Amino acid sequence: MSELADAVRVHGPAYIAKYSASMLPSHRRALDDILACRTPDMGGHIYECDCCGHVHYACHSCKNRSCSKCHTDDTREWIEKRREQLIGVPYYHVIFTVPPFLHRVARSNQTAFYSALLNCAARSLIKLCADPRYLSGTTAVMAVLHTWSRTLEFHPHVHCLVPAVAVAEDDCIVAGHDNFLVPTGALMKIMRAMMLDELKRTIPGFVADHRARHSYWHLYIKPAVQGSERILEYLGRYVHRIAISNNRILSVTDEHVTLRYQDSRTLEWKTLTLTGEEFLRRFLQHVLPRGFHKVRYYGLWAPANRSVLRRARLLRPPDSDPPPAPDATPQPDTDVCTKTCPICRKGIMRFVSTFARVKDVSIPRGPP
Repeated sequence: MSELADAVRVHGPAYIAKYSASMLPSHRRALDDILACRTPDMGGHIYECDCCGHVHYACHSCKNRSCSKCHTDDTREWIEKRREQLIGVPYYHVIFTVPPFLHRVARSNQTAFYSALLNCAARSLIKLCADPRYLSGTTAVMAVLHTWSRTLEFHPHVHCLVPAVAVAEDDCIVAGHDNFLVPTGALMKIMRAMMLDELKRTIPGFVADHRARHSYWHLYIKPAVQGSERILEYLGRYVHRIAISNNRILSVTDEHVTLRYQDSRTLEWKTLTLTGEEFLRRFLQHVLPRGFHKVRYYGLWAPANRSVLRRARLLRPPDSDPPPAPDATPQPDTDVCTKTCPICRKGIMRFVSTFARVKDVSIPRGPP
């Protein structure tokens, strides 16, 4: 099966040679890390079977957040932590998008634009939910930035998970409705005004023209009828990686990359064939600036409000408690790999030593 690393290996050198003068450091780093991930270039551990003596080299992962191979454990840990903070009330999935004519501004000012999009989406939700006609207090918002469509086109938008619960000024906990959060039109206008004012403040030379102030910014508010757990799993898939997973890449040739995607209207799976250069261009436009936080927590989920969150969680009915954690089991010794030897099927693979990254030694080499 083809992987993202195969596309980088085949088409990366030509892409870098053509665009090296204008490539962002984060883009070059992503390509280098993806190519080296789980190869001797990253270094690793050496294991040996205690029965037949078979030697196995376990290469390290690159841990780049754009890599499609890494972060399985990180994703699982993130979902578990968020599950511990869920409140037993109905949830809403809110999606904020920006009009296409602002995409050029987003590309040229990624940090400022994406931060404004995340902050304004959450602030507008919190402001409208505090209205006495709706939740009458401070609610919780988890905002996750996505920048891609299913075909890897540039499509910046924010997914928000919002519980129908709030804490009023008198510290009373108020539960919302089962099938209504806030009006879509009012939320869109508040978010649009906040976003344009924030862009004007943070991006030099930005001017909000008539089109920006009066166009409709698409916004969706959907009850999480499938449950907050399903939304957490959906968002968790892309918290530590971006855009595309290896199982969507069907083939990589010297000229093209073929991938599959699900049509959002018909829900049918289709195939898309791109030139290698176009595939890398679409992929790299979703690599975020170094150090940028794509997941942010507001309101009751903000770290400063953890004590209030604990009180709000008392609303959770007993039958909605998360499943109990499995009993702790003794951890294996640090010098033992849990896998059985693939050769003799009897021995245990024991840790022997490590080998350094290729770039960290004076003479390039593979594993010893």
